[in-house]
Amino acid sequence: MPGSTCIRSSVAALFALNHSAAETSVAMTYCSFTSALIVWGWLEMTFLMGFITGPRKQGCPDGCSGPAHFWHATEAIIHHELSILVAAIAIAAITWGAPNQTGTWTFMLLWGMRLSAKLNLHFGVRNFSEEFLPPHLTYLKSFFRRRRMNLLFPFSVTAGTVVTVLLTLQIGAAGNSEAATVCFTLLAAMSGLAVIEHWFMVLPLPFNALWKWGLKSREVKSAPAVMRIHECTTAVHAHRIATADAAKP
Repeated sequence: MPGSTCIRSSVAALFALNHSAAETSVAMTYCSFTSALIVWGWLEMTFLMGFITGPRKQGCPDGCSGPAHFWHATEAIIHHELSILVAAIAIAAITWGAPNQTGTWTFMLLWGMRLSAKLNLHFGVRNFSEEFLPPHLTYLKSFFRRRRMNLLFPFSVTAGTVVTVLLTLQIGAAGNSEAATVCFTLLAAMSGLAVIEHWFMVLPLPFNALWKWGLKSREVKSAPAVMRIHECTTAVHAHRIATADAAKP
């Protein structure tokens, strides 16, 4: 069921992207932006639900480092990265030469900043929120590294900040149509949020607490299992005591 919903929603979003790319009205700008988000959102869901990840389904061995460690990490997600590449090519193809490129720029921006975030997680950051990984993807933690900062991080935030500033300057540029202003506002907001997300990975603050509420459902689901384990352990312990008492002369 989730798979068919994903396919149908993504196909509908691609049709909407193709339709909205031909017009430069404010409504079509929002439509193009939203359609790109839908395609991106379903791509992320296919990864988080474990439908599309990579050929490697286990963590990295202890002591693994260097190129081998990077290759193992790539194996764990390569199928999903290729699916994003295919989606990017499809979006670029159906909007090629059209006047409204909001959806294409949105998708490319999300892809670039997400790739940057993944590389920074691999090379090492202070906060990588491993508790938010679904149970079937916990092996990915072995590809993360905890450290204050890595050499890529300054380049990532600098590039992201420059892009955000350039997009922000375009918002009030002379001669912009209302649709162009909306487009640059949406892109600048997305880019700015991505830069903030990058900073969340290295600042010595408990940012994970902001999203702890999202783990409550997981805790509720695991509670019955914990209770059953406790009950079984108690029963086994009581049986052992009863057996020992019966064996006494």
